[in-house]
Amino acid sequence: MDSSFIMEEAPGTEPERQLAFIHAMREIVRVRCDELGRPLTCRIHTFGCQMNARDSEKLLGILEQMGYQPTEDDDADFVLYNTCTVRDNANQKVYGHLGSVKSRKRKHPDMIVALCGCMMQEPEVVERIRKSYSFVDIVFGTHNIYRLAELLYRRMTGSEQMVIDIWDKARDIVEELPVERKYAFKSGVNIMFGCDNFCSYCIVPYVRGRECSRRPEDILSEIRRLAADGVIEVMLLGQNVNSYGKNLDISIDFATLLREVDQIEGIRRIRFMTSHPKDLSDDLIRAMQDCAKVCRHLHLPLQSGSSQVLKRMNRRYTKEQYLDLVEKLRRELPGISLTTDIIVGFPGETEEDFQETLDVVRKVRYDSAFTFIYSKRTGTPAAAMEDQVPDDVIQDRFNRLLDEIRQISAEVCGRDEGTVQEVLVENVNDHQEGYLTGRLSNNLLVHFPGDSSLVGNIVSVSLTKSMGFYYMGELAGAPIAP
Repeated sequence: MDSSFIMEEAPGTEPERQLAFIHAMREIVRVRCDELGRPLTCRIHTFGCQMNARDSEKLLGILEQMGYQPTEDDDADFVLYNTCTVRDNANQKVYGHLGSVKSRKRKHPDMIVALCGCMMQEPEVVERIRKSYSFVDIVFGTHNIYRLAELLYRRMTGSEQMVIDIWDKARDIVEELPVERKYAFKSGVNIMFGCDNFCSYCIVPYVRGRECSRRPEDILSEIRRLAADGVIEVMLLGQNVNSYGKNLDISIDFATLLREVDQIEGIRRIRFMTSHPKDLSDDLIRAMQDCAKVCRHLHLPLQSGSSQVLKRMNRRYTKEQYLDLVEKLRRELPGISLTTDIIVGFPGETEEDFQETLDVVRKVRYDSAFTFIYSKRTGTPAAAMEDQVPDDVIQDRFNRLLDEIRQISAEVCGRDEGTVQEVLVENVNDHQEGYLTGRLSNNLLVHFPGDSSLVGNIVSVSLTKSMGFYYMGELAGAPIAP
């Protein structure tokens, strides 16, 4: 096949250009399969957040359209690492994987190894890959994952030993490319990309770029297609969904979008994350009140309970404002489940600051919390701050915070014991034979006896026993009709 012809003649507009490369790659993969007498396989390792998980579904959809078959085998013909760089240990995990894949590629030189995602948006990372991991074939970032077919075509037909394609900012939001969902009955839906908040500890705005909202008609069209394909639960995804629409040339906000999604026939549950407290409006709270499909769960990152630390973090709210917001949510949305993120050991954090965090935890009484030890990220303002907290002090505070959260969560999460609740059955329990695992509207898991035919249905379950962070239950009826 004449690779230069394809590169020159491929359409210049998207998604037509990528569809042309998918078609060209399908022929290359077919020929290679015939030579080997077996299908070509692909393996995607996903690190990080729900947005990365959604990106991996898109990447897998493209690979399958090219003719690759997914596998859990790390000796696959095409191995892709979709990376996260929010914390340094995420980077180290990727380097660890690269160390092990190097020996596998030595045995199987035709293996293609690719890296994408947030970590690849850091210039020093790309330079390290170039110098120390020369066996890597393709490197691309967060803004151009839709170009996978084109990049793979360049590597397999051209002379480049390592194809590197990193954009410093998004140029397009490309719609209507293939997606291979992990679940048939639920799906993430990106409503925006990037972040404008520039919290002083966070590298996301530098690697994901500035906020860019998808047009509402594209979002709603995607969700209607998902509903027609059997999806009953969607999670609307963005770094800060509460600021949706600000960069669009039409007047729309997240509350309005939520009401529009609530009207889509076939969708029975709506989730969203992540919500920045400073942008959570009264209109959004009213929309959550009015929209019956919106799950009664809100992830509301705190990060610190100290107003002084919050100011240094550039979070743009105080402890008091956060607590006032929680009080309003509890009043307007009775029974809502609140979860959060908390960072321990931010530069300059004193014991008094940490006690302020514990005070918020005790007052809010979260259902659960994701707790993190502060990770210094080169290139962020916090990395250059003085008064970095000693590791032993951070670890002690982290342990005390965990103990507090575990005790409170075990009490809070048992509040529905003895009631019958609607549960979306997500999968067959892999730890206890004959059991299923499902999720309540408030995001807690329930394990109960049942048949695999119920997966993907909403059923009534009697919550017989609280186990602290999940329930044991008994099926209380047939699947609930829409």
